[in-house]
Amino acid sequence: MVRPFRPSLLSAFITTLVLCLGLATPGHAATPPAPSARTVVDLDHGWRFHKGDVAGAEAPGYDDSGWQSVSVPHTWNARDGEDGGNDYHRGPGWYRRTVRIPAGRVFLQFDGATIVSDVWVNGRKAGHHAGGYAAFRFDVTGLAAPGTDATIAVRVDNSGGADVLPLGGDFTVFGGLTRDVHLLVTDPVHVDALDYGGPGVYVRQTVNGVQTKGAVRAASADLAVTTRVANDTAAPVRAKVRTVITDAAHRTVATASGRVDVGPGAVVPVVQNASVADPRLWNGRPDPYLYTVRTEVSYGGHTDVVTVPLGIRTVAVDTNRGFLLNGRPYAVHGVDLHGMRAGEGSAMSASDVDQDFGLIDRLGATGVRLVHYQHGQRIYDLADRRGIILWTEIPNLASITVSDAFFANARQQLLELIRQNEQHAAVAVWGIGNELYTSSADANRLLGDLAATVKAEDPSRPSTYATCCFSDTDPIANHSETIGYNRYFGWYGGSFSDIGPWADGLHAQDPARKIAVSEYGAGASVVEQQTNPAAPVPASHFHPEEWQARYHEENWRQLRSRPYLWGTFVWQMFDSAVDGRDEGDRPGLNDKGLVTADRKIAKDAYYWYQANWSSTPVVRIAQRRDTPRFTPATDVKVYANTRSVNLSLNGVPLGSRAPEDHIATWSGVTLKPGANVIEARSGGTTDRVTWLLDTSTGATTVDAEATDPHASDGRVFRKAGRAYREGTFAYRFPVADGTYDVDLTFAEPDRSGQRSFNVNAERQRVIKSLDVRAESGVGAPLHKTFTVQVTDGVLDLEFVPQVGEAVVSHITAIRRSGQ
Repeated sequence: MVRPFRPSLLSAFITTLVLCLGLATPGHAATPPAPSARTVVDLDHGWRFHKGDVAGAEAPGYDDSGWQSVSVPHTWNARDGEDGGNDYHRGPGWYRRTVRIPAGRVFLQFDGATIVSDVWVNGRKAGHHAGGYAAFRFDVTGLAAPGTDATIAVRVDNSGGADVLPLGGDFTVFGGLTRDVHLLVTDPVHVDALDYGGPGVYVRQTVNGVQTKGAVRAASADLAVTTRVANDTAAPVRAKVRTVITDAAHRTVATASGRVDVGPGAVVPVVQNASVADPRLWNGRPDPYLYTVRTEVSYGGHTDVVTVPLGIRTVAVDTNRGFLLNGRPYAVHGVDLHGMRAGEGSAMSASDVDQDFGLIDRLGATGVRLVHYQHGQRIYDLADRRGIILWTEIPNLASITVSDAFFANARQQLLELIRQNEQHAAVAVWGIGNELYTSSADANRLLGDLAATVKAEDPSRPSTYATCCFSDTDPIANHSETIGYNRYFGWYGGSFSDIGPWADGLHAQDPARKIAVSEYGAGASVVEQQTNPAAPVPASHFHPEEWQARYHEENWRQLRSRPYLWGTFVWQMFDSAVDGRDEGDRPGLNDKGLVTADRKIAKDAYYWYQANWSSTPVVRIAQRRDTPRFTPATDVKVYANTRSVNLSLNGVPLGSRAPEDHIATWSGVTLKPGANVIEARSGGTTDRVTWLLDTSTGATTVDAEATDPHASDGRVFRKAGRAYREGTFAYRFPVADGTYDVDLTFAEPDRSGQRSFNVNAERQRVIKSLDVRAESGVGAPLHKTFTVQVTDGVLDLEFVPQVGEAVVSHITAIRRSGQ
């Protein structure tokens, strides 16, 4: 909900505001304790849920006792949204719970509900919101009496509609209350809570009262703090507005105070000027220094308090020098990030987000593109604190509807994105869309309108757009101040060596164009291994991990040497759900991530970038999952950022190598039959793998327990006399070519948790969505049989999780007689 602003009140504000500016002393003043602030009530627990539409479910007396008990964040597509088939539930779902209504001005806040939401309190309509990824609030004061228990009913529909973004996109649209829900309680005179979901307090850097990208001076930073003061009483009030700016040590560095007259039911924006002497700049990863701005609105003995972060810095993009942070070139290299994970969809917890950002931080990325929609606030907060530059965007992708309602929804979602996130120093560019598949006059008009909205709302940051499907200088790529290109040379056609010449050609053709590479990447399965693979077919079921590693080695070598590229972003950090895909080792997945969707395995390419980007010592043996092996001679490749690396094989030193371009290589290493332990060491950093060499040929049978060493990965254990291998893994058995009857024995070792997985044989799916417990209970054997043709001397079996981990106990394969 957005509270309307009444322009006629502005003149009254100008004449009645009394501004008293007080600067902190040079020695910094101690910050007094904060006065009483607004109250936030957590509503994440105690919900009941029903998938599908229900007539009358908004009524407080509706019987929901048969509904599922859930907590939020929650999605109804955690399973069907990532299992392939493009048949996941797109439609309505209902949530209900009761809540004790507090006294005061009460706002109901949803941090994310996908896509269209209608909300009732005690059967009375609280509001409607169209857009699945931004926070929104409804004023529910008066819909239920204070001190009583009220029923909240929410109908969420992830089918959206023709007039709501997104209309398409290569990702699953997970339906539900996918982020936290709160009650926000304030006094009747308060900081506005209905400004497109924003905080109501905004800080801009200024010079001589004019906002500018070059606002930071050597001696001080001039700031304009705008506070939207709301009066929800029936009478005019004169409120006090006080702003306190503190540094990271909680010392006051500037204050401003004044009074403002606000009419009944009105909102007045109050602008206060302040100056921070000798500011410490927010300087990306080297020094992400943050101040805090605390604004107090007081009236009648009550005070509302809102705090926002402040990173003092400037951002700009130069056609030749690339991205400029505080006027200096700053290399922005990083990843594209979807807000979803295996088994959870987009209903991610705070600890999930923390883990994701930790993996990004350890990678050494300096930038993250948040695709293809607004993400939860926690990721923006973490980026501020870690110094990671953000590209954030609205879900304007694939196609559009030519209607006033669609254009208005696009603008609404962009305003929500900006108002809710402009206080984050990490945010550097506002994305107005990605990969529209049309360059029609209406599509160009939409992008032009959105770029103009960015310029009007926040001239301190440039707009940007990611394009893929037209010529590099097509009109669709000419509206935003900067432009990103999604280019997959060496995956969707072309070769690894193409991306550098392509970029040079575009830069020479149009030197005024501010260019980024917004996506580049290749698919990879951690259970599909091949030494020196040929180029895979992207739509096939074979995406060897080694090809992805080679792809990124060659692409990064070219991208890093072109400083005019203001940003480069790997597609993508984590494998992500796309229910319409069926490629690689499983359906329902885009497997171009540097890390698997469950966050359990970092692929080789992750360590290539870590060796290039991180200052922490990195020593990592590549092709570690390429086991068993069938020829003794092999090369050993190690990604490293240290001066030298020592290698040993089965305890025997093989010498030291100085990494060349972050790769140390030992050629012609000879493995012995059986297990081989390879260890790479540099100082106190060590990595170790075990490779099995099996040179046998001609076998016509396989009889293997789960513990058999022909597996590439997974955890082995015994329980109640039975052997298990659990995780994401593959077996490769050397056998004679022919037709084999395969019998797999499964058993469920655990009484709790969920498990569903696929089995592939010779890169064809032979078992889909197996839930062992559902079919045979706990501990009881379950047999699955199938027939497979072997033509290359190796029987490949892949065990690929959908939810939880795959598991197997025994494998038998017998070649049919007469072959």
